[in-house]
Amino acid sequence: MDKNPKQFLDDDFTQIKNEFLDKNPNIILCSKPFLKSKFLDRLVNSNNFPVIFLDFDLMYSGYFVSGMIKKNDNLRIFQISRTHWEKDLKEVAKQISREKILVILDSLNGVYNMFDELESARVINTTIMLLSSVAKYTNSLIVVMGIGTKNDNGEWILSPSGRHLMDSKKSGIYYLSLTETGIILKSIKNSHENQRLFEIKK
Repeated sequence: MDKNPKQFLDDDFTQIKNEFLDKNPNIILCSKPFLKSKFLDRLVNSNNFPVIFLDFDLMYSGYFVSGMIKKNDNLRIFQISRTHWEKDLKEVAKQISREKILVILDSLNGVYNMFDELESARVINTTIMLLSSVAKYTNSLIVVMGIGTKNDNGEWILSPSGRHLMDSKKSGIYYLSLTETGIILKSIKNSHENQRLFEIKK
């Protein structure tokens, strides 16, 4: 089977969002926090329907408040806390049951930093499973971000914690990287399936 990735130039995110719709939920890893925020800013601003941002590590919120990320009328940010996350999750699920929405969870690392070991696994599983289940009724998109790398066995893990990724047959898993010409989003889920590579020019 051909192992070379199929390549797409996708400055307007049309093909990426079609991919995300097909693969809900979608987990995106990268090694640089700034690259993560840059990609999310481009993704949010490519959208013509509402965006809900679940901010677990408060990095994106910080960029937004400081003006480093421009305002977007379609965007609503939830700054997630231990005490209010269940209430916020119910509100988000209710919204995506009514209309098509891009939901961004940022980030897996932030969830683990906010909650203890057992509770963080519950938060991640509950959040992703609920949102992905509701999303199919309105063709909403679920995107989950994380800082990650490969371990010595060639497995993709969260960094620096070393925790393995939640996976399912329906999910898409991708890696973000930066080149001289733009941002690369590459599917990394299974080595035996055709990989897809999307380039967003600078």
